[in-house]
Amino acid sequence: MAEGEKKEIPPEVIERVKKLREEIEYHNYRYYVLDSPVISDAEYDALMRELRELEAKYPELITPDSPTQRVGFKPAEGFKEVPHREPMLSLDDAMEESEVIEFDKRIKRFLNLPENMPIEYTVEPKIDGVAVELVYENGLFTIGSTRGDGYVGEDVTNNLKTIKTIPLRLKRFSEDAPEIPKRIDVRGEVYLTKEEFKRLNEERIAKKELPFANPRNAAAGSLRQLDPQITAKRRLDIFCYGVGYVEGYHFKTQWEILEVLPKWGLKVNPLVKKVSNIEEAIKYHHEIEKIRDTLPYEIDGIVIKVNDLSLWEKLGTKARSPRYALAYKFQPTQATTQLVDVVFQVGRTGAVTPVAILKPVKIGGVIVERATLHNEDFIKNLDIRIGDYVLVQRAGDVIPEIVMPIKERRSGQEREIQFPTHCPICGSTLVKKPGEAIWRCPNKACYAQGVRRLLHFASRNAMNIEGLGEKVARDLIDRGMVQSPADLYYLKVEDFMKLPGFAYKKAKNLYNAIQKSKRTTLARFLYALGIRHVGEAMAQLLAEKFKSLDKLMQASMVDLASIPGIGPEAARSIVEFFKDEENRKMIERLLQAGITFEEEKPEEVPKVLEGLSFVFTGTLKNFTREEAKELVSRLGAKAMDSVSKNVNFVVVGEAPGSKYQKALSLGVKTINEEEFLKLLEQKGITMEEIKNKILKKEAKTSLF
Repeated sequence: MAEGEKKEIPPEVIERVKKLREEIEYHNYRYYVLDSPVISDAEYDALMRELRELEAKYPELITPDSPTQRVGFKPAEGFKEVPHREPMLSLDDAMEESEVIEFDKRIKRFLNLPENMPIEYTVEPKIDGVAVELVYENGLFTIGSTRGDGYVGEDVTNNLKTIKTIPLRLKRFSEDAPEIPKRIDVRGEVYLTKEEFKRLNEERIAKKELPFANPRNAAAGSLRQLDPQITAKRRLDIFCYGVGYVEGYHFKTQWEILEVLPKWGLKVNPLVKKVSNIEEAIKYHHEIEKIRDTLPYEIDGIVIKVNDLSLWEKLGTKARSPRYALAYKFQPTQATTQLVDVVFQVGRTGAVTPVAILKPVKIGGVIVERATLHNEDFIKNLDIRIGDYVLVQRAGDVIPEIVMPIKERRSGQEREIQFPTHCPICGSTLVKKPGEAIWRCPNKACYAQGVRRLLHFASRNAMNIEGLGEKVARDLIDRGMVQSPADLYYLKVEDFMKLPGFAYKKAKNLYNAIQKSKRTTLARFLYALGIRHVGEAMAQLLAEKFKSLDKLMQASMVDLASIPGIGPEAARSIVEFFKDEENRKMIERLLQAGITFEEEKPEEVPKVLEGLSFVFTGTLKNFTREEAKELVSRLGAKAMDSVSKNVNFVVVGEAPGSKYQKALSLGVKTINEEEFLKLLEQKGITMEEIKNKILKKEAKTSLF
C-alpha cells in the first residue's frame, strides 16, 4: 500500500462498530437512566474494549457521538461564550407557605381566573447543583453550556460529555416515544452525590487543600475544569427538568416534557409529580422535606411550575424570572459564625474529641452553639483557628460540624488550636494507635469515661433505664456509689435518696426502672456493654449468630471475622473486650444481679395478611422495625427489605429512610403507623392481641 493511501475498511467492521455503539448506548440508558442494568459490568467493559480497539485500528470510524469519546479531549485554553436561544431565567424564592399561596393567587389575578379555581402544577425536588443547557441537533449532542447570566453561558461541551447520564445521541427508547426533534435545547441540573462530594473533599483535605463548601460548589468547580480528564474523575450526574428552544415538536404541558425526555434517553428525577392544586404542592414540599436527608444528593427545596405551557406564554416573565414558576425553599443547613473557643470531650471509649464553641447561630430553625471538629488531623489539615469565621453545617439529626474556615476574614488575631497531650479530665497521657486519627485516654477509671459508659448502658436502646440522665450519672459516680454499671443493681431505694433532689418517690421510681431493666434481650445487653465498634445492628447480628452470651465470650477472631458484616477491627475489639478480666467480672456481677434474656415464644395466629407484602421504614412508636416485620410475617404476609412495584404497602414511621423515597417514585402505596394498625383492626387483630399473643415474650431463667 502506497504511503498516505487509506486502507479499505471491511464492511463487517463498519457494521460491527455500528452494532457495538448501539448496544453500548442501550446499556448506558439501562444503567444510568433507568438504574436497571441487564448485563454485568464485565460484559459492558468487554463491549467498550472491543469498540476502542476497532476505533484505534480504524480511526476514520471515530465519530463525535461514539461512547468512546466521552473522555479524550485536550485541555481548553478558556471557555467560549454560548448565547442561549431562549433565556435561562432564575426563579423567585419562597421560604414561607403564605408566599406560595400568594404565588398561586397572583397567577389567578394575572389570568383573570376565579380565586377558587384550582391550577395544575408540576413539582420536583430542587437539586443543589449547576444549571446547564444541552443542545441536540438531529438527535446529536452538539453543544453544552452553563446558565451564565441567563442569556450567555460558557461552552463546557467536552466536560459535559464525560457525564455518562448525558446521551451523546438521542434515541427513541420506547414505542410511544415521539420522533426526535430537529433541534431541542434541554435544561438540566448537574450535581454531585453526597457520597462523591465526601470522597472529593476527603481527597482535598488529605492534600491540605480547602474542601468545597457544598456539593453545588464542587459541581461548578468540576464542570469548569479546563481539562475534561479531571472532570471525568469527579463522577458528575444530571437530572433534566425542562426544555428551551424546540424545533420539530410541540410540547403542550410541563408534565409531557418530564414524561417524554426519559423516552429519548435523558434522565429525569423519579420524584417529579403532577398535582391538582397549590395545596397538593405544599403537601409535596412537606413530604420531600421529610426525606431530604435520606436522598443521595443535596436538595434545597422544591420547584413548582404551572403545568399548562400555553399559560406560560400568557404569564410571561419579569426582568430575571418567570411568573409561572417558583422555588419553595427548605430551611438552610449551613451558616457562617465565629469560633470563639475549643474544648475537649472524653467519650466512653476514651476518645478525645475537640468541640468548637461558637457564637450562637440559627441553622435549620435550631440555635447552634457547638460543633464537632472531629480530630487533630482535621484541624491541622484545614488550618482551623480560634477566632476564625467558619462555615457550620447541620443536616437532620447529625451533630453540627465545621465545614471550613473563612480565611479571607482573618484579622491576624486568630490563635492556633493546641491539642492536649494529657486527658483533660484525669491527666493521663493520651495515646494514639498506629493508623488511627483519634487520641484516647487509656485510663479506664477516668471520670469522664465512667459517666459516658453509665449513660450509654442506661440509654433507651441499651438497658433502657428511665430516669438515669447525665446529672444522676455524675452524682452516682461523684459519691462513689457506682464505679461500674453492674453497681446499679446492688443499690437500694435508700441509697438513691442520698442523691440531691431525690425524695422517696423519685428514688423508688429509679430503683424500679433498674429492676425492670433486668429483663432484656441479648442484643440490647451486648449493645449496653459499650464494646468498641459494636453498635445496635452488630449487637443484633451477634445475638442472632451466637444465641448465647457464653458462646460469644469464647469466640475467636476467626469465628467472628467469618461472619458477614463483621470486619477484622470489630472482631479484634470483641475478643479483647471479653478477654479483659475487669470486663468479665462486670458481666459476672450483672448476671448474678439477676439479668435475664428474653426468648420469643409465639403462638399460632390466623394468616389474615396472606398474599400481601410490606416494607417498613422510619421509627415506629409501637414496635421496632424487626418486631413489625415479624408481626406481618406471623400474620401471613411477606416482610420485604427493599421497595419494588410488587410491594403492597410501605409503612412510614418518623424520619423515614430512602425506602420512602423509592415508594413515592414507584407509586407504591404508603401508609403511616396509625393506618397500619387500622388495617390490622379491620382484619380482626387488636393491639392487645399483638402484645399479649402474637409478639408475646417470655423470660429465660437459663443464661447460657
